[in-house]
Amino acid sequence: MKLLLVLKDPRRAQAFVDYLADIGLKCELTLDDDNNVSIWLVNESRYQEAQQEVKRFLAEPLHPRYQDASWRQGDTHVRFAHGRQEPGWLSDLLRQTGPVNMAVLVACLAVYGLSWLGLPMFGLLSFPPRWEQLAGAEFWRAFTPALLHFSLMHLVFNLFWWWYLGGMVERRLGHGKLLTLLLVAAVLPNLMQFWASGPRFGGLSGVVYALLAYVWLSGRLNPLRGIGLPDGMAVVMVVWLVLGFAGVLGPVANLAHLGGLLIGLLQALLDNGRRRY
Repeated sequence: MKLLLVLKDPRRAQAFVDYLADIGLKCELTLDDDNNVSIWLVNESRYQEAQQEVKRFLAEPLHPRYQDASWRQGDTHVRFAHGRQEPGWLSDLLRQTGPVNMAVLVACLAVYGLSWLGLPMFGLLSFPPRWEQLAGAEFWRAFTPALLHFSLMHLVFNLFWWWYLGGMVERRLGHGKLLTLLLVAAVLPNLMQFWASGPRFGGLSGVVYALLAYVWLSGRLNPLRGIGLPDGMAVVMVVWLVLGFAGVLGPVANLAHLGGLLIGLLQALLDNGRRRY
């Protein structure tokens, strides 16, 4: 499923979804704890057609065609799926993630666990000591340093933000968007960090910075996409980056953080410049 629109008015959302059903575009509705209604397109192959209908709806949400569709749908209304149907922390965890998000979570935990058991994971997954090795069979080592973490605190901090932000992006914008951000925001900052300090670095922090920047700026530019962060979080992100470059935080991969931040901002500008809901 793919997110079409987030609305504050459940009645308007219901009428719009009834109209979409009338023209053969099947959708589902979810209602969160703040009564925000998310409209999800089931048949993703018709996404562009659905986007045209979203633009028409936003231009004239009170048009009689939507109310008329609700009358015609009658008892076949699409029902709201509430965000608290299954209690428990595990169901909440799974509901806020997706396959890409979960795969990286499991990979990072597995790599950390195997390292703790004494296996040479750093030697296998770290950035190679010479640039030319990336042009051969070890090209994948441009990405795999993102899976390495050197302390439990480092791991927990990165995985929390990866789960929270990556889950938000994957649920709202799809698996492809999160996978693209993951690959670009891991590889390019890793290249920058190797150029600055050599191969002894690792962690998902560059990707986390990219997600923070992407989610925050997307929320500012286009809140109807259904993702966003408070401005205060952006301030904390920049302060943390400055403290890292100042040496207050000890040895950290500052260029990887900066590269991730810039990639997230650029990707948000590109995405929200092309598509305004």
